[in-house]
Amino acid sequence: MLQEKVIVGSEEWCSFPALGIPTIKARVDSGAKTSALHAINIAPFVKDGENWVKFDINPIQNNVKTVIHCESKLVDKRVVKSSSGFREQRYVIGAELEIGGQHWSVEITLTNRDSMGFRMLLGREAMNGRVLVDPSQKYLLGQPTTDNLKELYKSSEQAKSGLRIGLLASNPELYSNKRIMEAGEMRGHDMQFLNIKECYMKLDATKPEIHYRGGKILDNFDAIIPRIRPSITFYGCALTRQFEALKVFCLNSSSAITQSRDKLYSLQLLLNNGVDIPTTGFANSPLDTNDLIKMVGGPPLIVKLLEGTQGKGVVLAETKKAAESVINAFKSLNANILVQEFIKEANGKDIRCFVIDGKVVAAIQREALPGEFRANIHLGGTASIIKVTPEEKRIAIKAAKAMDLKVAGVDIIRSSKGPLLLEVNSSPGLEGIEGATNKDIAGEMILAIEKNFKYRQ
Repeated sequence: MLQEKVIVGSEEWCSFPALGIPTIKARVDSGAKTSALHAINIAPFVKDGENWVKFDINPIQNNVKTVIHCESKLVDKRVVKSSSGFREQRYVIGAELEIGGQHWSVEITLTNRDSMGFRMLLGREAMNGRVLVDPSQKYLLGQPTTDNLKELYKSSEQAKSGLRIGLLASNPELYSNKRIMEAGEMRGHDMQFLNIKECYMKLDATKPEIHYRGGKILDNFDAIIPRIRPSITFYGCALTRQFEALKVFCLNSSSAITQSRDKLYSLQLLLNNGVDIPTTGFANSPLDTNDLIKMVGGPPLIVKLLEGTQGKGVVLAETKKAAESVINAFKSLNANILVQEFIKEANGKDIRCFVIDGKVVAAIQREALPGEFRANIHLGGTASIIKVTPEEKRIAIKAAKAMDLKVAGVDIIRSSKGPLLLEVNSSPGLEGIEGATNKDIAGEMILAIEKNFKYRQ
C-alpha cells in the first residue's frame, strides 16, 4: 500500500541503532543496487565460532574527530562495481535501518567513502517495497541542526579513549608522520606533533620537566610515539628517556631505539637470541684486513660504516684488492666498519616485515631497479606484496623482541642457507608498505597504544 511506504527525497538522514550510529546523511540512489556505508580500519575476526567484522566510521563528512567503533556479524564478501566502473571486494553486513519512523533489516557493504560526498549510499535493494523516492526533493524527513548533531554524538565522543598522544619527530610533512597523526585523530585521540629540535628539558630529582619552544611545559601526555631520525639519535633518545621519567608510555623505549642504532651491538644481540645473519667481521686494526676478508668468505663482500644509515656508507667490494683499499681507507679515517658476506643469490631483493606489538602486520618484497647497486640492503626500486614463510615471520618477531621494539621494520634476505636478518629499524617508513599492501599500518600503531592502556585498566 502506498500510504505505508516512506517517501524520501534524494538526500535523507537515517540511523543504525544496533551499530551505535544515531544519525547519518545518506544519498538515496535507486540506480545503485547495493547500499554502502563508509568504513575504515576494517578487520574480520571470529566470535563464538562465527565470522564477524569490526570497523570504524567517521559518520559526519569532513569530521575525522568523531569516530564510532562498530562490529557486526559478517554476511558475505562480494565484488561490487562502483559508479565509476571500479570493481572491489567488500565485506557485507546486515543491520537494522531506521528511517522515517520505520525499521527494517538491510544488507550494507563496507567501503572507504572519503572521496564521496556522502558517508552512506542507500541502494534500491534496501528500499524495495518500502520506500518511494521523489528525486526533486531533499530531507523530506527532516534534518538535524549542528547542535542536534553535537548532542546526538555526545555519548560517542565521551566513549572514545581520548588519549593525548605526542608524535616526537622532525618533519611534520613526512608521509609516515602525517599518516600517524591522521590515524590517531580518526580514532578520537588528541594528537600533537612535537618537533625534537624544539624540545628542551629540565633534569631535576623531584620535578623533571620537558619544555617546548616558547616555554610551554609538556606535562600531560598519555603516550609518545618516537620517530627519531638517525642523525639526531642521541638527543631524540634523551628526550624519550625524559618522557619515560615522567611516566609517559613510549611506543618504542629509549633503550630499544639506542641499541637498534648501534649496528654492531644490535647484531650481537640478535645472534645471542638465535637470529641468523650474514657472516660478519669486525676489527680494530688495518693489520687484520686480510684475515677479515677471509673470515667472511672473500670477495665480493660488503663494507659498512657503523655510523652509516639506510644504505649510506655501504660499499660493495668485488675484488680482494678493492676490499683492502676500501677497508684501509676507512680505517685511516678512524671509522668503525663491519665487513659482511655478499648474498649473491638474493638477486637484488629483500623482504621488509613490519612488526607491531609482537605481530607481523604486513610484509613486502623490495627489488632494485635494473642496474641499481644493492649490497644486501634496500636502496630503492619497487615494492610488492609477498607471502612470507612461517620461518621468516618467526625471525621478524624474534628480532623485534630481541631488540625490545614494539614497532620495528625487520629486513630479511633469502639465501641458500635460509632466511638471514639484515637490519632492524626502529623508525620504519610507512609509505612504501602502506602503498603496496593497502593496509592501515598507522592505525595498527595507534591500536598498540590503546591496547597498552586497556591492559593497564
